[in-house]
Amino acid sequence: MRINYNVSAMLTNNALANNDNLLSQSLQRLSTGLKINSAKDNPAGMAMAKRMNAQLESLSVANNNASDGVSIMEIADGAMSEMSEMLQRLNELAIKSANGLEADADRSVIQKEVNQLTDEINRVAETTEFNGQRLLNGEFSLKGYVNGNLDVKVSSYTKEVSAGIYKIDSLVIEENPLPADESERYKVTMNLGGTDNGGFPKGATASIKDNLVTIQGVNGFELTLDLTGKINKEIDAGTFPGAPIAISDLEVNVTGIGAMKLQIGANEGQILEVDIPEISLREMGIEDLDVSTQESATEAIDRIDGAVHFLSSVRGHLGAYQNRLESTISTLDVSYENMTAAYSRIMDVDMAEEMTNYTTYQVMTQAATSMLAQANERPSQVLQLLQ
Repeated sequence: MRINYNVSAMLTNNALANNDNLLSQSLQRLSTGLKINSAKDNPAGMAMAKRMNAQLESLSVANNNASDGVSIMEIADGAMSEMSEMLQRLNELAIKSANGLEADADRSVIQKEVNQLTDEINRVAETTEFNGQRLLNGEFSLKGYVNGNLDVKVSSYTKEVSAGIYKIDSLVIEENPLPADESERYKVTMNLGGTDNGGFPKGATASIKDNLVTIQGVNGFELTLDLTGKINKEIDAGTFPGAPIAISDLEVNVTGIGAMKLQIGANEGQILEVDIPEISLREMGIEDLDVSTQESATEAIDRIDGAVHFLSSVRGHLGAYQNRLESTISTLDVSYENMTAAYSRIMDVDMAEEMTNYTTYQVMTQAATSMLAQANERPSQVLQLLQ
């Protein structure tokens, strides 16, 4: 028997410390409901869980984006539904005015109602909006939630032509990244350098309408750039009388075009481009609709019929977007559920199993405490030998 070192007490104390540590960890898991409370519990599991958690947050936001997209389609379709009703009324009025039995005074009254209806169609197109963004006046397709880049690269082009009307379709404009601007302001720069002995001016006027940049000069020179999607280039129906013309170093710089895109996924590139065409009297072909005479009323019937077909086509277009977005929402919901289940398997504690562990550690701790007391009593037994 030794009194300087109580080995039994030391071993029992170590066992008690280990059991107490396990009991504390089990108590923490039970109180938080988490299997991993710090990186030391499971470093690899913690890293994986954090990535999953970020993915879950992204899926939730993407789901909200898709839901906003559905709301946009519903608002736009609701407005166009009202327009369809007004077009139907316009068609009835045009048919009535085309009737040979109608007097001029009657047609005058009909024309007033037609004017009011077309004004209302125009008002609906101009004022229908979502979150401050107008949907039907052509602005919506030029704005975006995600900034884009317009890729433009200009190669020099030289072509000699004689007097006459020509269409040049071999002009090459390829890729050179220029950042797009979110705003509705656009800048177009034309540089017609090189040889110009045909007489049209160096400077040309530029205008933007319906996503088309049109540059016009004298003698019928016209260059049209389509700003939606890839740039389409043409020098269309230009008339250049006189001496041959050589054009080189045609430089076009366009900034300010951003596509409307919905981020519908958790990762980069998972976007849906949404384009709602302009819904206007001009686009539908019913601008300045006239039913004041029998002949003009007959013509108006055809124009209104074309407007109905145009509007129906756009509504079908938006319906396809809406169906896709609703399918996207369903897919995102399933992905979110599966990702949540995977995250739970890594992070959440099995309460039944952990309660079993807690009870075991508690009994072991109590037993170790009792045994430590017994081990500490052993050196005192040496005193009996001294009596």
